[in-house]
Amino acid sequence: MRTFPVYAPKLIVKHVRIFLSGAIWVKDLGLLEFDKGRFLHNQKSLPKVKQAVSELNALIEAQSAPQQST
Repeated sequence: MRTFPVYAPKLIVKHVRIFLSGAIWVKDLGLLEFDKGRFLHNQKSLPKVKQAVSELNALIEAQSAPQQST
């Protein structure tokens, strides 16, 4: 499990794309789990966490789109 002292979306997405499954801890957000290169939504998460997960998944999708079309 990797710890991120600040919320840095591009760095977090890079980590997730390399490892594909696992968990990270982000200060002020808490534990975020990912599998198959995508963050998992937790039903009991705070709105701030849900928004961050959606943003991170969108970044992953945006970075994956150009590679798939080639």
